[in-house]
Amino acid sequence: MTEPPLPAPDARRAELAANLARVRARIDAACASAGRDPAGVTMVAVTKTYPAGDVALLAGLGVRDVGENRDQEAAPKAAKVAAAGARVRWHFVGQLQRNKARSVVRYADLVHSVDSVRLAGALAEAARRQRQHPLEVLVQVNLDGAADRGGALVTGGDPGRRVAEVAAAVAGQDSLRLAGVMAVAPLGADPEPAFATLAEVAAGLRAEHPGAMVVSAGMSGDLEAAIAYGATHVRIGSALLGMRSTLR
Repeated sequence: MTEPPLPAPDARRAELAANLARVRARIDAACASAGRDPAGVTMVAVTKTYPAGDVALLAGLGVRDVGENRDQEAAPKAAKVAAAGARVRWHFVGQLQRNKARSVVRYADLVHSVDSVRLAGALAEAARRQRQHPLEVLVQVNLDGAADRGGALVTGGDPGRRVAEVAAAVAGQDSLRLAGVMAVAPLGADPEPAFATLAEVAAGLRAEHPGAMVVSAGMSGDLEAAIAYGATHVRIGSALLGMRSTLR
């Protein structure tokens, strides 16, 4: 089946602008319901499978935070965006293998998905060799126990994959900065209990590491619940970019 042609840049910009306005209105309404200042919530535009041109258009609309979940797509896209003169803050939000650490640290400003002591060590070594400033890192928290979802466990399991131990490993590295936590709500379930648990984990982490203020939670379908439970960053893909699935 042939993919439909890409819209003209002006049409795509108008589409993105309309979607952006709707997402920002949802964030504003969620913050009003939670008694929070919308300035305390950062929208990360997750542009996986979308072209560098969309990132440049979003940057022109005032979006400064962009997320990717696969290094093999993110690395060349970041280079294209930089070459186009668009300045954005790159978030790596997908599961990360240690052998990709050297690539990711070249462009990522914040890695959301550190879930093991070994991965923290690989990122620290890569960042020490290739960066002038510490790499910001979030500990990904597993909220449902599903191994294929990634994330460190709050209790039990391998000590090298527990939240407290991973956080300590990150905090102990000069080339990394522990910024907070990230999680994905369990699929097909009410997200509120998961986000309530994440809020408790985040509070416990801040007690040990006061600078770890970021809570990355919520996507297009559940951003309201995430904001109600203290999310500082929401990762928005389809609500902003639509459902087109092929990278051009």
